[in-house]
Amino acid sequence: MFTEKTKKSQPKIPTKVRLRNIALYYLERYETSVDNLRNVLRKRIDKYAFVNKDYSPEQAYQWVEEIIKECVSHNFVSDERFTEFKINSYLRSGKSRRYIEQKLKAKGIEEQIVHRAFDNTEYSEYDTALNFARKKKIACFRANESERKEMRQKDLAAFLRAGFGYDIALEFLNKDVFDE
Repeated sequence: MFTEKTKKSQPKIPTKVRLRNIALYYLERYETSVDNLRNVLRKRIDKYAFVNKDYSPEQAYQWVEEIIKECVSHNFVSDERFTEFKINSYLRSGKSRRYIEQKLKAKGIEEQIVHRAFDNTEYSEYDTALNFARKKKIACFRANESERKEMRQKDLAAFLRAGFGYDIALEFLNKDVFDE
């Protein structure tokens, strides 16, 4: 029935209006950082430049910076708001502070913003590790004592890989059964 391969549509030439629309549509759907928005827009420009070798992207890169300044001034994008949102999300899912800091750094968030956001957030490594253990069903949340003893090393490694301290990991591993 379909013998010909479907052709992918060619990327459209990036104009200032098109880039602004891409940015606004992206911001409608996602909370993001300034650096990540810049990457999204630059990828669109680079995709077009890759297909059309004669295209010079310098002007479009300047438009990206103008669009980002515009979005920041209208408070459509805020590194502080993004950081608080991600920290709360990660803490609910049982991620450690080290893990969160690394993820935010990869998104282009400055360390000072991350530290300020953690200061404004109630952070307890114990509670976060508790969420992690409960979610993964490890350590004191395993079904029976023999399974806990058998999987002790693997559970310890899971805590450490997740960025929790050795003392917190041992605390959960040494509990017989979790008692709230």
